[in-house]
Amino acid sequence: MMDMGFSTSGDLKLDIETRRKKQQDLILKLVERKVRSRARQLYETRGEVDGHALQDWVQAESEVVGNSIVAPLYRRQRNQNPEQMDAPKESSCETLA
Repeated sequence: MMDMGFSTSGDLKLDIETRRKKQQDLILKLVERKVRSRARQLYETRGEVDGHALQDWVQAESEVVGNSIVAPLYRRQRNQNPEQMDAPKESSCETLA
C-alpha cells in the first residue's frame, strides 16, 4: 500500500477540508475582483462623480453575482465575515480602483 503521508483518515479529511476552504477563498476573491471591476466601470461611466460608491458596489454585486452558482457561497461569506470583504466606503470611490 502506498504511503500518502497521512497517519490517519482524520488527517486526510483535514487535508480535503483545507483544500476545499482554499478553493472557496480563491473563488470568492475572483468574484470580488469582478465586482470591484464592474463598480469601477459604473463609476467611470457616471463621469467619476464621487458619492455613489456604495450604490455602484451594490449594483455591481447584483450584476456579477446575481443568481450564479457562487451566489450562496459569496453571500454566506459576506454575512459571516463582513470585515474581510472589500466593499467601498461611501466617502471615496478610490477604493474601487
